[in-house]
Amino acid sequence: MSTFDHERRGFQRLKLHVPVELYTEDSESPIRGATADLSLGGCYIETIFPFPIGTELEMKLQLEDTLLVLGLVVTCDPQVGNGIRFTRILPDDVEQLKTFLESAEKTE
Repeated sequence: MSTFDHERRGFQRLKLHVPVELYTEDSESPIRGATADLSLGGCYIETIFPFPIGTELEMKLQLEDTLLVLGLVVTCDPQVGNGIRFTRILPDDVEQLKTFLESAEKTE
């Protein structure tokens, strides 16, 4: 198993639909959608117009508060969506995301 595979599977993914706004370096307005799954390490976004692998994104996850996250597209499934690995998230936002995921896991 490569290091990447280990990192990709390092966090449990939950099937959660969380509203998200995506911004690229070139975008003036956000692309709105929702996660198909979510973990502390990243998420999957379903979209018929996925971003190419390597695209850097600024994301706003709508939990109780809005979390600002930087991410990198690591998978691209044409007309299906993107796997996104979180590359930067503030420590307070990590704690809020962790609490949200733990709460969601208990209700599954």
